[in-house]
Amino acid sequence: MSGAPASRSSLAQDPPAISVRDVTVRYGEVLALDGASLAVHPGRVTGLIGMNGSGKSTLFKSIMGAVRPDRGEVRIAGSTPSAARKNGLVGYVPQSEAVDWAFPVSVRDVVMMGRYGHLGPARRPRSVDHEAVAEALARVELTEFAERQIGQLSGGQKKRAFVARGIAQGARILLLDEPFAGVDKRSEAMIVRLLRELAADGSTVLVSTHDLHALPALADEAALLQRRVLFHGDVREALTPERLALTFGLGAHTPDLDPRSLV
Repeated sequence: MSGAPASRSSLAQDPPAISVRDVTVRYGEVLALDGASLAVHPGRVTGLIGMNGSGKSTLFKSIMGAVRPDRGEVRIAGSTPSAARKNGLVGYVPQSEAVDWAFPVSVRDVVMMGRYGHLGPARRPRSVDHEAVAEALARVELTEFAERQIGQLSGGQKKRAFVARGIAQGARILLLDEPFAGVDKRSEAMIVRLLRELAADGSTVLVSTHDLHALPALADEAALLQRRVLFHGDVREALTPERLALTFGLGAHTPDLDPRSLV
């Protein structure tokens, strides 16, 4: 690891790895994002917090280029989302329900998918690709499960496999959608440690999570989303009862709100 994350003063001088500016997205009559703006800098883990329907998945899809905003702009490392994805800059760890776990691929195959953009015209893995996959599997402690069908893993192991895919890809920007849902404590601790290490090495990590307990250990900062970004800053400031009440639609005056009740 390269040491502690950069200070806020130095971050302010560096261009953001993820820049979302006044993004509005509609699905027919449904307003999913309403002028959302967010800047995420390298070397940070940012927690994205919001209730179901707050726009978290739509924000991720906008960053990945899977959704085109009706208004506003998304830039990834200065490029368009499609260019960033084509260049392998962005890695994505999906929610469990978004994956077909019955598909007949091994854990090694899933991690090798991260190397697709590095393969030559023949699309045949070379020694450097096999080495990158082996290193990524070792880093998430899944080497002994490499030949197992992906659906046979536990919930935590599945998430670790997709983190390994991002590591093998060499992505410098990682998006994780609810990585702690259905995950055992050992895997949760390992994922937190890995993300902290990746951020310390200069990667940009954006994590959507309902797990407010894990947030202080995981994230350097938090963004509270309710169709637009209500707050972006220090985790402890984000977790005040007043801000959480607004984020989760409970009203502005609930001083006795316990964050644990929102998990």
